Amino acid sequence: NKCIAGVYLRIYDIESDEEENEIIRRIEQEIVETKEITKPQKFEPSSLVIALSNFTAYEYDQLDIQKDEFLVVTNWNYKDGWVYGHRKDKINEEGSFPKVFAKICNTDNNESNTLKDKITPNYRINFENKVRQLRSQKNMEIGNSETQIYINRANLFNDAFDNIMNKSPIELKNRIKIIYAGETGVDAGGLLRDFFYQLSKEIGNPNYSLLQYSKNENSYELDINPNSGVAEPNHLNYFKFIGRIMGLAIFHKQYLSLSFTLLFYKKLLNKPLEFSDLEYVDPEIYKNINWLKKNQGADKLCLTFVIDEIDCFGNHNKKELKPNGANIDVTDANKQEYINLVVKNKLYNTNDEEQLNALKEGFYEIIPRNINSIFDEIDLKYLLSGINEIDITDWEKNTDYEGYNKNDITIVYFWKCVREFDNEKRIQLLIFATGTSQVPVTGFKDLQGCGKIQRFRLKRFGTENDLPKSHTCFNRIDLPPYSNYTQLKQKLLRAIAEGLGSFEIE
Repeated sequence: NKCIAGVYLRIYDIESDEEENEIIRRIEQEIVETKEITKPQKFEPSSLVIALSNFTAYEYDQLDIQKDEFLVVTNWNYKDGWVYGHRKDKINEEGSFPKVFAKICNTDNNESNTLKDKITPNYRINFENKVRQLRSQKNMEIGNSETQIYINRANLFNDAFDNIMNKSPIELKNRIKIIYAGETGVDAGGLLRDFFYQLSKEIGNPNYSLLQYSKNENSYELDINPNSGVAEPNHLNYFKFIGRIMGLAIFHKQYLSLSFTLLFYKKLLNKPLEFSDLEYVDPEIYKNINWLKKNQGADKLCLTFVIDEIDCFGNHNKKELKPNGANIDVTDANKQEYINLVVKNKLYNTNDEEQLNALKEGFYEIIPRNINSIFDEIDLKYLLSGINEIDITDWEKNTDYEGYNKNDITIVYFWKCVREFDNEKRIQLLIFATGTSQVPVTGFKDLQGCGKIQRFRLKRFGTENDLPKSHTCFNRIDLPPYSNYTQLKQKLLRAIAEGLGSFEIE
């Protein structure tokens, strides 16, 4: 075969009529098979995608694509591992390219929906049983004494570090009372909730260089920054502090308004790692490796035994997976070795081992080690962070009223207003009312307050000229009897914006 100007010419040396007939028969059969391969299959709906990487065509039916280029896929099953489509604005420029290089452009985040889909009624029941099993242990009982923690809001992170690290685990397992400098009020639960909410925002601040955002797009999940020691020589003590805070949040039935990668939770629980966990670390590499495992043609992808790494400062660095790896091409013959080295490098690297061990030390000073026989990594995520997708029907169903009933016009207007809020504004309302942005995975029926389950409450209060007033210790909003919807909405939005929560003796 010789390719001339894009056309393949095949020249035969024929010595007999029988040989000529056999060659003609074979050529006709190849034509039939080629038509079967390239025949348009049943197309799925066209999808707008973005190219995740450059691809150089090496066959006549393929399309050169550039990273971040928009394309339209018209056939997701063109052939095994390949899709067929055209450029977004140039329909005539069409061809096939590897499926792994195409990411659908839509508003749904399928990866984030995976966890949400798991919260079924059966899951809620099983989760409740697991929590009950954990809390039934003797070393999960809150002590009878009181431990006071003094905090200056202007120096929240450092004050919290000093207070928490200078107390023993036994002291921290007593009832904790938060006292903010220069603020009056009694902590009946709301200040403790506010403390964990505000502190978790500080802990999750990547500017401290202790944690960093994961590589999972459209996600603000955190992971350990392996270079934390560069910016903070005392970083291991801070990781022990973070571990204690995570343990204390579980112990005292509080939530942290931050979320880590599932791989982080799995490591914290000392669970064995699997190939599928690579998706938590680097979704793009996971997809590429999966494609490489299932398809031939590795030598056409221009890969070498090198991976690209990004440090905490955003710098790209090339890392060889084996000696002289930059000069070793990945082929179908050696691709399994390449896959094994990538997985080993991504899942089993020890760059953050010191930090993780320090965090575990703090965590297991508070929480019994057998938690890993009760919870998996997804359970632990919910136990620590709850959920912040607010179900209005569940919220309304688990609300008590004082001076009102659910059919009063003010209450009807209130729930109409909440339903019209987007999720961000609903979370702001939840913080205003309860002091936290999170909801138990089991729903509003298990809202905590005063060290026990405390349902949300709306209490009749004041006149139409007053603003709503919140009592986060009791998950309560004092709601004046507004007689029209516009008035209620304006007053409620103003109260949320001004943060008119209060902590009062009742």
